[in-house]
Amino acid sequence: MNAKLASRTMTAQEAAELIHHGDVIGASGFTPSGYPKVIPVALAARAVQAHEAGLPFQVSLYTGASTGDELDGVLARAKALSRRLPYQSNADVRAGINAGEIEFTDMHLSHVGQMVRWGFLPKPTVALVEAVDVTADGRIYLSASGGASASYLQTADRILIELNAFYGHGLKGYHDVYIPEDMPNRQTIPLLHAGDRIGTDYVQVDPAKIMAIVETNLADRSGAFREPDEASKTIASHILEFLKREKKLGRLNGDQPYQSGVGNVANAVLGSMASDPAQPPVSIFTEVMQDSVVQLLLNDKLVVASGAAMTLSPACQTLFKANMDAWRDKFVIRQMEISNSAGLARRLGIIAMNTALEMDIFGNVNSTHVMGTKMMNGIGGSGDFTRNAFLPIFMTPSTAKGGAISSIVPMVTHVDHTEHDTMVFVTEQGLADVRGMGPERRAREIIEKCAHPDYRPLLLDYLEEGLRNGSRHTPVTLGRAFEFHKRFLETGSMMS
Repeated sequence: MNAKLASRTMTAQEAAELIHHGDVIGASGFTPSGYPKVIPVALAARAVQAHEAGLPFQVSLYTGASTGDELDGVLARAKALSRRLPYQSNADVRAGINAGEIEFTDMHLSHVGQMVRWGFLPKPTVALVEAVDVTADGRIYLSASGGASASYLQTADRILIELNAFYGHGLKGYHDVYIPEDMPNRQTIPLLHAGDRIGTDYVQVDPAKIMAIVETNLADRSGAFREPDEASKTIASHILEFLKREKKLGRLNGDQPYQSGVGNVANAVLGSMASDPAQPPVSIFTEVMQDSVVQLLLNDKLVVASGAAMTLSPACQTLFKANMDAWRDKFVIRQMEISNSAGLARRLGIIAMNTALEMDIFGNVNSTHVMGTKMMNGIGGSGDFTRNAFLPIFMTPSTAKGGAISSIVPMVTHVDHTEHDTMVFVTEQGLADVRGMGPERRAREIIEKCAHPDYRPLLLDYLEEGLRNGSRHTPVTLGRAFEFHKRFLETGSMMS
């Protein structure tokens, strides 16, 4: 840093004073990765003090996706959030949303950057980002996530930077920052392979907008992934056997990248690929690069991995730090407008694997709402990939809460992915490939292959009644469509 930037170095408490009631904060972070960790804590303390004095103090918060508790959690508990988008996974934020205290805009992640730049959303007044370096001419080198940080930095009036030494300069060169041109002069995104680099490894800003630099040395607070349970391992085995069959039939060319959602089921699928001696090396074009992607690399199964964040367990963060120089050509961190681009998903022929909360017998998927009303986390990038993937796969255990809930239901209580976008469904019971099938055949295939045996008779009875008394094209019985859910709310179990 030159003297002018050095003069803007301050404490987290001093930086938090630069944020005002009513500000719109565009923050870095995509899952608990690369998010600011000390200024939000100081800001939450300010909000508590203001509320105790009878003064209003709330901000809107935009991020890449969910973040760590030092950002989402502290602000929610301080009642400092008026609005949140586009995705979250914090229990306190979720409680505020479902209580009506926080307005939540659940968005496709690929849409956020453009909607901010064009003013469809109120532009951030403050960009709050974690970085590993900043230069006198305004080059900001982001830390472990891309998210929508570049768009927030370009549009905000004030920039606050947490300069984190945890990864240090070793992380420079991992990012590929590219923002599409404005219409009508937008060119084709010049990316043909998962590992292509098409932009810069920094975000360029006007250095005059940098108001504060706070130095830190803190790891991302990402918990260790659980060992896959038997259901997750079985789901993974069904998917891998299916992909092997597709290759033998000539319907996969072997070069198509994989996208995998966040969580232990998704981690189990990639982990199974890593441990399979017959698995050839794969490319990953996804949102979140998890421990299983590093395991692919260690087992010589990885061509390249591209995503919007490196979200690693504490042990894997240590391993990554020790190998950053050697692994720089194996990972690319992108802005989520590119990592989740509909056009790139279609062009690259993505094989997309995402988790569902529930799926109905006709192929509609609910990814977001419990019992139709309570927000869980958000749609995230699953919609970006599902509609545009070469092969979209949804996976979930067939039951939850000890069998009291069936993940296969007559009709989902909230639709995030319609039957027109879905193709393959997997539970530990089996895999249903419903490509090209009409509604009745889809229903029979999903019930037979994916539903738990305890719930199959109930689902078949619902289907047969619809065929007897309604349209034989889509046999929905309106009076019974949500009987599983109503029964659960009344008795604590979907089982009759």
